[in-house]
Amino acid sequence: MEHYSIQEAQTDLPKLIAEARHGKTILIVSEDDQAVQLVPVPTPPKRRKAGSARGLVTLASDFDAPLADFGEYME
Repeated sequence: MEHYSIQEAQTDLPKLIAEARHGKTILIVSEDDQAVQLVPVPTPPKRRKAGSARGLVTLASDFDAPLADFGEYME
């Protein structure tokens, strides 16, 4: 965990943001010992789009034909 003063954070903010994105914990401390923590915000999962698998799934022509194993139950 690295500590930075407010003045250091103001001059090096892009560097601190890059470090936080790579998993480092960054604390920015004021003169009266109050601190804030710089952490990355997790990215939301990608949304699925309806119809994106079109053409990838095919059904056999006899898909809904009765199965021979169930013949005795269908009489």
